[in-house]
Amino acid sequence: MVTLSLILLLFLSAPVAYLMLLALASARPPKSNRTERREPKSRFIIAIPAHDEENVIGATVRRLRSLDYPENLYSIHVVADYCSDRTAEVARQAEAVVHERNEGPRTGKGAALSWLFRKVLAEFPADGVVVFDADTRVDSQFLREMDARLSQGDRAIQGQHIISNPHMGWFPALTWAMFLVDNRFQNLGRSNLGWSAKNMGDSICFRADVLRELGWGEGLTEDYQFRQKLLLHGIRIVYEPAAKGYGEAPLTWLQARAQRARWLRGTRDASRQLAKSLIVEAIKRGDWALFDGALQANLPSYSTLTIVSLAILVIHLVVQFFVPVFPWSLLAGWAAIVALLFFYPLVGLLFENAPLKAYFAILTGPIFIVWRTWLAMNARFGKSPVTWIRTAHGGQN
Repeated sequence: MVTLSLILLLFLSAPVAYLMLLALASARPPKSNRTERREPKSRFIIAIPAHDEENVIGATVRRLRSLDYPENLYSIHVVADYCSDRTAEVARQAEAVVHERNEGPRTGKGAALSWLFRKVLAEFPADGVVVFDADTRVDSQFLREMDARLSQGDRAIQGQHIISNPHMGWFPALTWAMFLVDNRFQNLGRSNLGWSAKNMGDSICFRADVLRELGWGEGLTEDYQFRQKLLLHGIRIVYEPAAKGYGEAPLTWLQARAQRARWLRGTRDASRQLAKSLIVEAIKRGDWALFDGALQANLPSYSTLTIVSLAILVIHLVVQFFVPVFPWSLLAGWAAIVALLFFYPLVGLLFENAPLKAYFAILTGPIFIVWRTWLAMNARFGKSPVTWIRTAHGGQN
């Protein structure tokens, strides 16, 4: 029993150490691009996939038209994807270039963007392409930050995606707090290490030639799959927290469940498809960014690590109470694992100088962890198909 416990402890220590490494790497604050020192030069295509988004698309386009960037250096393109409402009309009224799609696979955002890029990259000159969701509220300096990054030679840049509606319920508040931690550790930490930040599917910029060469991702989580594809082609996503985009979190458990189930099944499918190639190429090239991509594809999530580690610690304490068979050093090891996982998100909020309400929100995380772990088990072992379902927007203006 002691030997088995020690093996499990060593086995779980590896992914926990990986999370701690990303956290430590994020302690270094991001560098400023000093965008005010240069005149903008890059021409941008802004791409927005929209399926039945008449409630939000007009306001989104109008905000984008008021960005602090020369009007002649960017154009806004909305793909109205199999819309049954007034999305196309509202977007045109807001002076976006609208492309109505009623052909090809109706599988969600990935297919819509692939279709749009094939059209606009052939017709419109551009140095960079920026992707926003239909409800994203964009900081006025966003394109200036991306212009500065492109001028430095970066080919893929993820902006800071911030939840805009934490005041609208418990789930949006928790999602907002988790995104603060995720942006800090998973994106800034990786970027500081020279690895690849996440592709969050929103508020992200690519050099136009990258999309001309590689297209876009596919599947239920095309953003995750595309990040892995970029790594295999030697392209790393850098993180630029000064480029801010604000999007809504789902308001209800039902909306969140459909969204999370799609993400979890999609990442599972993409990992199965590409994990082996990532490992082989990482070894062949000695590329730590590829190793990181392979680790992310294969290691258990923070939620799974937390619930498994806590369950094992509780089992150890119960057994120890009745039959004291475990050395105290082993129990201390399990307690240390659980403590590290408990303080992990709190340290992220501390690094971000988050307000007190973020700490209160994150302390309700155990409910989310149990719920997400259950969804992850269904995604990994479930047989029922998971399809793309639109997440409702328009909870705020």
